[in-house]
Amino acid sequence: MKTLEADVLVVGSGIAGLTFALKASHYAEVLLLTKKDRVDSSTNWAQGGVAAVLGADDSVSLHVGDTLTAGAGLCHRRAVEELAREGPERVHELLEWGVRFSRQEGPGTPLALGREAGHSRRRIAHAADLTGREIERALLAAVAASPRIRLLEDHFVWRLLTTAHPMTLHPRCSGAIALDVHGEGFLEVRARAVFLATGGCGRLYRHTTNPEIATGDGIALGYEAGAAVANLEFVQFHPTALYPAGSSAFLISEAVRGEGAILRRPDGTSLMDDYHPAGSLAPRDVVARAILAELSNSGDEYAFLDASAIEPSRFAERFPTIHATCRERGIDAPSEPIPVVPAAHYQCGGLLTDWDGRTSLPGLYAAGEVACTGVHGANRLASNSLLEAVVFAHRTAHRLRTDLVGLPEPGAPPSGEPPLKRLGEPPEEIDQIVRSVMWDHVGLVRSDSGLVKARQALDDLATRRLTIPSIGPAAMRTRELEFLVLVASLIVRSAQRRLESRGLHFNEDHRYRDSEHFLRDTVLAR
Repeated sequence: MKTLEADVLVVGSGIAGLTFALKASHYAEVLLLTKKDRVDSSTNWAQGGVAAVLGADDSVSLHVGDTLTAGAGLCHRRAVEELAREGPERVHELLEWGVRFSRQEGPGTPLALGREAGHSRRRIAHAADLTGREIERALLAAVAASPRIRLLEDHFVWRLLTTAHPMTLHPRCSGAIALDVHGEGFLEVRARAVFLATGGCGRLYRHTTNPEIATGDGIALGYEAGAAVANLEFVQFHPTALYPAGSSAFLISEAVRGEGAILRRPDGTSLMDDYHPAGSLAPRDVVARAILAELSNSGDEYAFLDASAIEPSRFAERFPTIHATCRERGIDAPSEPIPVVPAAHYQCGGLLTDWDGRTSLPGLYAAGEVACTGVHGANRLASNSLLEAVVFAHRTAHRLRTDLVGLPEPGAPPSGEPPLKRLGEPPEEIDQIVRSVMWDHVGLVRSDSGLVKARQALDDLATRRLTIPSIGPAAMRTRELEFLVLVASLIVRSAQRRLESRGLHFNEDHRYRDSEHFLRDTVLAR
């Protein structure tokens, strides 16, 4: 195999991976691999914005309090405090990198701050309703200008490499085997440290707001290599995906409700008044389950988001993409109500890290949606995801500068070209089975019997394998399916361990919180 060497290998080109690469390049040679086009990431799909304490009426303590409340008792307070305290500085850093956030009146004026569910103040910095795309544009430009970052597109990380540390003899992460998807096969990357920023796993579900690349790669790679995972049972469903959702749902940003939109039943009555005192601005888990309950009881296929309180010209200016998409679907928003349904959106768990991005496997670091920092607890507060990515990518880069002193130079770990373990069923069938099992049994509402059925189905899939050599996109797709089956199984195992209902995990057979026994993380390790 072809061999590449770098001080640091970064996997993933979303906001966490790009931020980390830029900072690590000040003291190390960085190789960044992304399995698709560089702009194809969940970051690029993010509409809402970045939550940070930027308003005169806001404070770190208020942001911390809102985050802890949303997290339903499972947030790690220190991680949340680091997030809120460092947030304003990281937003200003994004501005320095060229991110063009919306202003109140024009260039040079203060940032226009939005409000979303669960926030007690306006603190969402945004770029209209294409915040993720704007951040991605600016960070990619900065990466392209850095002589110490090499970015390779269409390179899919197959597995992580581990070797024994020369001093302690304990395993450490020392690189990866990657597939050049449109090239001649596999290559070996030797690195002193590996940083995973591969995003989430929304493609596990029949309806999701995530891009096709969100197949849980980083969680599977880290777990297979020996890193612990935590809190995977907490999968967030966004309440308002545009109906019909399909396999790639269009998101109606929570910021629309922050500007005054209200969820309504077909008869025009306010849907959320019976479920939470905050009404349509209740936490996401509450809103999503309320919509599901209403649809189950009424037999309707969708709820309505009434944005008529927002002046039409203001709606078009603040939400140009949503406005245009609704028009394409024949919906005259905001004058006409928007049909919405819940869809899988965000993984609150992931590879267990400390507040400096270190996993339980030495040499392996992670940040962004792939990581479990303790910030989100049992339910993520809206727009804390992009903030978490930049804050903890920054902290990890700062930590690694010190850690590299004790990490050996890239060595020559035992490798060899990996055989392809191909699932015996056609890839399309495997994909549909996984997404149906997860949607039906491991979604917004779960049960003990449903989780047993899901685990049995996934265990059956994991045993149906054929070993054949292959290269190219078909090989990547098959390996992605293996990742999906593994991560789905880990989510089910985590859900089976939590015999209560908390935040995003609601089990009909254990309908109440049990803080005596379950006020703790759910950790799985090989």
